[in-house]
Amino acid sequence: MNKDDLTNMISRVFFEVFSQQHPDLTPPHLERDTVLLETGLDSLGFAVLVTRLEEELGYDPFSLSSNAFYPRTFGEFVDFYQEEAP
Repeated sequence: MNKDDLTNMISRVFFEVFSQQHPDLTPPHLERDTVLLETGLDSLGFAVLVTRLEEELGYDPFSLSSNAFYPRTFGEFVDFYQEEAP
């Protein structure tokens, strides 16, 4: 999957999870430099996001990586998914 397709998929799933957690709020605009902690998703939301992405992509980069990594921005999150793809 190319980076644009991956970015679009992650954005779509992010917006689905956000809308389920915050049905009355407008989701944030996601840019590469958007700080994940400022998006409105809590830790449970991110766990759901990673689980849903694993269902769609067939892998969880956080489980596959031998190094602990905590992406700070949306761009780092997407890059991590692309770099750790099997």
